[in-house]
Amino acid sequence: DSSTSRGLGDVYKRQVQKQVGLLRRTITESFYPCTKEVLSALGGMYREDERFRKNIDQYGEGTAGFVSSAIVYYCEKNQ
Repeated sequence: DSSTSRGLGDVYKRQVQKQVGLLRRTITESFYPCTKEVLSALGGMYREDERFRKNIDQYGEGTAGFVSSAIVYYCEKNQ
């Protein structure tokens, strides 16, 4: 499915997961504490909220779903 593989690599790969960690750290350092709960909610919005999805998918159809899936995996893996 396009949310787990888009030619960008698999959501489970270490490189993708490192990017999710970097996103979390950047949000924390630049805006507000990005707990796993906050990150998980953001991931859900990336997939469910049309405004987020449209903005993120400008980089390729399915990118928002891919990022959302990568965030879900990150949050589950880092409990």
